[in-house]
Amino acid sequence: MAKVSFETSMKKLETVVSKLEGDEVSLEESLKLFEEGVKLMRFCHLRLNEIEEKVQILVADDSESGGRLEEFKG
Repeated sequence: MAKVSFETSMKKLETVVSKLEGDEVSLEESLKLFEEGVKLMRFCHLRLNEIEEKVQILVADDSESGGRLEEFKG
């Protein structure tokens, strides 16, 4: 299975939200869309956490900060 990008997942999530906000979706379809949205949201959240950890590592500077990581300020 090909790796899905954060951006692609966000676009899919936006589409799911738009469909759920509309009036034309049955209850059964709404549940399926909600489940898909939760999965996409979890993936995006995990991906953002991974990126945050990498940013913290990149900004850490042993010579100036004594080896401690700086907080991510997004």
